[in-house]
Amino acid sequence: MDKETPETPTKKTLTILLPGGALPKAWLAKISELAARFEFELYLSTAQNLRLYGISPADLDPLKAELAALKMRFKEPGRFPLPRICIGRRSCNLGIIDTMALSDLILARYGEMVGVKPKLKIAIAGCPASCANTMLADIGLVATRPGLDLYVGGKGGPQPRAGRRVLRQASDQEALAAIGRIVEFHNLRTAKKQRLIKLIDDPEFPFRVEV
Repeated sequence: MDKETPETPTKKTLTILLPGGALPKAWLAKISELAARFEFELYLSTAQNLRLYGISPADLDPLKAELAALKMRFKEPGRFPLPRICIGRRSCNLGIIDTMALSDLILARYGEMVGVKPKLKIAIAGCPASCANTMLADIGLVATRPGLDLYVGGKGGPQPRAGRRVLRQASDQEALAAIGRIVEFHNLRTAKKQRLIKLIDDPEFPFRVEV
């Protein structure tokens, strides 16, 4: 009879949250050093976060401790979603707004919110070209010259749907308030993973959806 061998422990993953997809140089240097030491791989996700994968289970906690010492935060259930953004006017001739600044405003208001239901995605486009795929996000903000247009209910997948506009030419503060109302409605109306498209026809949805 062959001698039994212990099963290989399942490798772990860890996702580092990168607001606006920005990776500070100090973080990059530390992650590079740790990747060499702990022998994990790196993946830049479509959500503009950094995923570390192929981590040995025994290495996960010490790895997290070293990363947390640089104030890195990790993806976890119930955390308010980071907006996916385009580069905006920081480095694009078409950019109307500073998308990172708007993302920072949103996170300053709601970033510490807990208990947010899964499957909620937010995106910000610095101009109507919408390179951040705002039309495929649950909440999409599109900058225009007069103000922000806000769309809800977008999704990808095998049955994609484009978001529908609920606000035109809103100010930053009006958009912030609207996001809060929409997220609160989403939290109250679903007990499972559910995209916003399934809720916007609810008669109590807080905004009139334009056709």
